[in-house]
Amino acid sequence: MQARLNPFGTDLAPKIVKALVSANKMLVDSTLPTATQELVKIRVSQINGCGWCLDMHTKDAAAAGETSVRLNLVGAWREAPVFTDAERAALELAEQGTRLADGAGVGDDVWANAAKHYDEEQLMALVASIALINAFNRINVITRQPAGDYRPGQYA
Repeated sequence: MQARLNPFGTDLAPKIVKALVSANKMLVDSTLPTATQELVKIRVSQINGCGWCLDMHTKDAAAAGETSVRLNLVGAWREAPVFTDAERAALELAEQGTRLADGAGVGDDVWANAAKHYDEEQLMALVASIALINAFNRINVITRQPAGDYRPGQYA
């Protein structure tokens, strides 16, 4: 696959990416567990078919100590007993928050389940994380950014 556009060859991309990375930094510094943040980014990227983000977040998660079993089972989290109830609630919220175009929105039951496991600050971080990874996915998918060359911590 060849990229349609080199975003960093434009004047605008560095400014946009800087703003998105700045928002992500706030999330990284939040009390939402890092493992949950990475699992959500991976699941949303799977749904959106973003190879670039999947490459980045699976490698970063593995470098941070995430197990290959859990990484390999994110797409089948409902059938895999390796995720906590809190992680399951976050993954379900991420799925419904990503699939808004399907018309169902985010169910009250899904929100209530997430609220059982996360306080308001963590819920806000979770919602923002879902929104942010969707934005990154769309930039990368639309411009066909190729995956596979990311090195863990490359943009830290």
